[in-house]
Amino acid sequence: MSDVRYPFTAIVGMADLRLGLLLNAVSPAVGGVLVRGEKGTAKSTMVRALAGLLPAIATVPGCRFACDPAAADPQCPDGPHSPEPAERRPAHLVELPVGVSEDRIVGSLDLERALAEGVKAYEPGLLAKAHRGVLYIDEVNLLQDHVVDLLLDAAAMGRSYVEREGVSVRHAARFLLVGTMNPEEGELRPQLLDRFGLTVEIAATRDPAERADVVRRRLAYDADPAGFAARYAADERALAERITAARELLPEVELTDLALRQITAVCAAFEVDGLRADIVMARTAVALAAWDGRTEVLEEDVRKAAQLALPHRRRRNPFDAPGLDEEQLDRTLAEHSQPEEPAESEETAGPEEPTDPEGGPEGDGPDGGGPDGGGAPAPGDAPDGSAASEPEPPAEAGIPPQGTGGAGKAPVASAGDPYRTRLFKVPGTGKGAQGRRSPAETDGGHTVRARRPQGTLSRLHLSATLRAAAPHQVARGRDSRALVLRRDDFREQVRQGRESNLVLFVVDASGSMAARQRMTAVKGAVMSLLMDAYQRRDKIGMITFRGSSAELALPPTSSVEVGAARLEQLPTGGRTPLAAGLLRAHEVLRVERMRDPHRRPLLMVVTDGRATGGRDALAQAGRAAGLLAGQGLASVVLDCESGPVRLGLARTLAGQLNAPAVTLDELRAEGVTALVHAHRTVGHDRKAA
Repeated sequence: MSDVRYPFTAIVGMADLRLGLLLNAVSPAVGGVLVRGEKGTAKSTMVRALAGLLPAIATVPGCRFACDPAAADPQCPDGPHSPEPAERRPAHLVELPVGVSEDRIVGSLDLERALAEGVKAYEPGLLAKAHRGVLYIDEVNLLQDHVVDLLLDAAAMGRSYVEREGVSVRHAARFLLVGTMNPEEGELRPQLLDRFGLTVEIAATRDPAERADVVRRRLAYDADPAGFAARYAADERALAERITAARELLPEVELTDLALRQITAVCAAFEVDGLRADIVMARTAVALAAWDGRTEVLEEDVRKAAQLALPHRRRRNPFDAPGLDEEQLDRTLAEHSQPEEPAESEETAGPEEPTDPEGGPEGDGPDGGGPDGGGAPAPGDAPDGSAASEPEPPAEAGIPPQGTGGAGKAPVASAGDPYRTRLFKVPGTGKGAQGRRSPAETDGGHTVRARRPQGTLSRLHLSATLRAAAPHQVARGRDSRALVLRRDDFREQVRQGRESNLVLFVVDASGSMAARQRMTAVKGAVMSLLMDAYQRRDKIGMITFRGSSAELALPPTSSVEVGAARLEQLPTGGRTPLAAGLLRAHEVLRVERMRDPHRRPLLMVVTDGRATGGRDALAQAGRAAGLLAGQGLASVVLDCESGPVRLGLARTLAGQLNAPAVTLDELRAEGVTALVHAHRTVGHDRKAA
């Protein structure tokens, strides 16, 4: 692979992404940019190309933390710095791997040397290396949440803190933060999305001419990287000079009261949480003005800042897609496009304002309701000024007409409203990725015991270490207050927290489930369980069975949003091949166990327990259930049977799976409390798979 970066100016299209990156290069205080897009859209290429445009930085010679000689960090671990000629070097581009550990990010302390020799041996992490440069996180949505939170905290505060066993280290960590993600692989949590300053949605162009240009340039670069870069060298220098000029102009840009009022009005109109959006929009608008060589923020800057800073802050529930109503944005800006007149008291107020021919204040409609006229909202407008949809007739509860999906297609029932469900856990203690469902040994959580270090010592258990060393002090010739330690004395903490699991749904979509409009309630229950899986950081998969076979409707993924979409489109009808659904689940779990052996599964079977397709259909289903139970698989059966006469087939299946059976009514968290014990002991007296 060539060391010559692909030129930034050679990238075709993607104007919003280019602008978002350049604005952060001008003003890192904007807070970074999150790039959301499908695979193969040159997200990584553009970020790496940006690093080559950043101005070189002056550093203190020998400082591992890239201190600026003109303003050295007084808390720098390598300080205090003596006056020396500055060194100049390019700004670093630091790429964060998906499997990075917390120690690698913030740095690590050599605890053995700290205790045995009494020295602070601190090895800087990636945050120190990224100081005054670019920190690039590819596939940021695949990082553990606590790692993402740590990175965003450092980016917001401009400083990294390391607190380990009574030793404190802190250093400056100001960098341009860029994250990329493919939404198909799972969304970031809304609280983490909010920490990114800007977001940009990108997709590959559908214009054949542009696509041909992209391919042509890429092939030319692969054939001769140096020659290709030389052809764009002049454009690269001009762009780098423009970034430098905009940085110098930035302190002179004025954010007028009118522009600030428009910013706050837009954030209020879109009901974004907190005030971070207002601050980010203000900084972005100022950077836009500097980028265009102006010293005053204009309305066009505010509009563009809103388009970059607000879409990812508009999500109201986990299944909402980021977006922005452009009409509402234009309407809000227009309503606040004039300077606000100072309020007048009754004593200083002038003569009464003239009225229009209709009798209202000048510029208002007949009812004095606003510039469009009328005190009541216009048709299609909501009371808050946002566009409202036309009133819809109440939908019939149940399955929509079959004709809506075309002749011959199975009917599709809508999902009921989601609700908070009970917590289901996998028994035992796992070692999977950190999450919020089942007990596990994790980097977080509380300390439960000590053990000999397994690899590099990172979390010292101090009291256990002292207890291990104490009996040997006389034999080691201790003659002072210093404790004589050996490598075998050290003990590390074992912490217990919670892990995320693979929740595999096996959903009965047969004709019996559609009876008496049952599927709407069933889909609402599964949607609620999907919401619960999202909140607990789980991976999910979905198998459906109907007719004569079972289908893997959703391979195991972190994208719960995709699962919700597949569930909404799930048709119903036909026979009930229950055995096929269970056997397909067995095969999927076998493959996933090889791919990710530490992630423990939880099987959720959603059915009324009926099985059709032959005389021994129920017996076949029983044998398939026994196969799953024999592997110690944690399972739950969601009993969807309803009506005055119940056969209890789902509960029979639950017994064969050695799993609890839960009705739709009992699934709700506010339901009866008698099931709490059953839920806590899913697969009681069995070992986890």
